[in-house]
Formats: sequence, structure tokens, C-alpha cells
Amino acid sequence: MGNKTPIDSELVRTLAALLDETNLTEIEYGVGDVKIRVARTAAPVTVHHGSASAHVAHPVAQPGQAAASDADHPGAVTSPMVGIAYLSPEPGATKFINPGDVVAEGQTIMLIEAMKTFNPIRAPRGGKVTRILVTDSQPVEFGEPLMIIE
Repeated sequence: MGNKTPIDSELVRTLAALLDETNLTEIEYGVGDVKIRVARTAAPVTVHHGSASAHVAHPVAQPGQAAASDADHPGAVTSPMVGIAYLSPEPGATKFINPGDVVAEGQTIMLIEAMKTFNPIRAPRGGKVTRILVTDSQPVEFGEPLMIIE
């Protein structure tokens, strides 16, 4: 029972740096039965003690407000992972979908990059895309609403 896996401090530092780069609050990495989870307390998106922050364009939806109502929407498509959302297959290419498009179940609607792997996100059902809730190259959290398909 004393078989204790040594902690790879370099990997922890790399994951912590990745948290800073992507503005994510948590990363979990696993190989076999060894898992490393690096997390930090989420910082507020806007700071209220500076006058410059009042002029900041909304870079990310404020957690718990609009995002909560979108997540509860019956047509919400949520992120299956933490990563960076991409709305087109490559920079400068046509977007996979636009608001108003009708999609078929299984159709690729965006990509999420996680650990340098691009994962296709497919429509869980057919319908009309009424809203896309993320911007291109935006960090997303697990369970975050990405779009509404009605």
C-alpha cells in the first residue's frame, strides 16, 4: 500500500502556466491510473475598483447570469470538455455554422482544442441554430453553453 507515485513538479508547473495562458480555472491530466488536477479559484471577469474596467467590452459572459439561463435552455449545446472553442476548421476559413442555419444531428458545429488536439463538436440533434454563445478562440469550461439549437 506504500506505492506512492512521485509528483512530476515540471508537469504541474506546465499545467499551471497553461491555466494562466487560457484563463481556465481547472485542468486535469491523466495517464493510466495517475491523474493530476490543477485548479485555482475563479477570479472575477471584471474588476470594479478601476475606472478603465468600466469601458472593457464583454470578453466573457459573466458566470451565473446570462450563462445560467442559456445552460437551462432546452436547446442548449454544452461543452463536453475544457478547451478553446473554434468556429471554423482553420483561421480564415468559413465558419462551420452561423445563426439561422439548420443543422443535422451529428453535423460538426465547432472544434474544441484540448491538449493540442482538435475535437469536433457535433450537433446532438437537428434543428435551427438560434444563437452562438461563444466567440472564436474563446476558452470554454466543461458544461458551458456553446450555442442554442431549437
